[in-house]
Amino acid sequence: MPAVRIENSFEVPAGVDEVWALLMDVPRVVPCMPGAELIETVDDSTWKTKMSVKLGPMTLGFTAVVKREEADETARRVRLSAKAREQRGRGGAGATVESTLIELGTGTRVSVVTDLTLSGAVAQYGGPVVKDVSAQLVSRFADCLREQLESASAHDGGAAPTPATPRPVSGLGLLFRAVGRTIGGVLGRLTKRRPGA
Repeated sequence: MPAVRIENSFEVPAGVDEVWALLMDVPRVVPCMPGAELIETVDDSTWKTKMSVKLGPMTLGFTAVVKREEADETARRVRLSAKAREQRGRGGAGATVESTLIELGTGTRVSVVTDLTLSGAVAQYGGPVVKDVSAQLVSRFADCLREQLESASAHDGGAAPTPATPRPVSGLGLLFRAVGRTIGGVLGRLTKRRPGA
């Protein structure tokens, strides 16, 4: 399938320097990604991870190599790339994720732009479902970042505890919601087109 661009943003109640320091600490950030687990630090800019995604009775397990391609501290922008393979050969994914921080009066806005390409069996779910699932994952990711930052502040700036052992991301409910919204949108457009509507 062609690349899908996903744009999200969220705010965290912490200064831009604090958020930047957290984003640079990839071993702390990876567990904030739902279903993800860091398995190896290769070097200062390369990591190996695994991630589980549950779709109904089927669980997909991915292994991925994550690389930090750019870290511009002046512009507060970091770009990561990831190449993932499904462990049973059912497809793969490639992505670049660029995060930019904007300082606000009450905290920091994190803007994330992801370019994602799926291949093999996992590509059958299509762009709309991928975007819907992504929005849900980003929301949970933001919650985890907030918890990390708030916990660090509560411990006088000390390292925040690592999040609990990751559970597989369940995509079935998200899939049904995405399909429901798509059908609802189509029906809504058809209703507007009816004479006298």
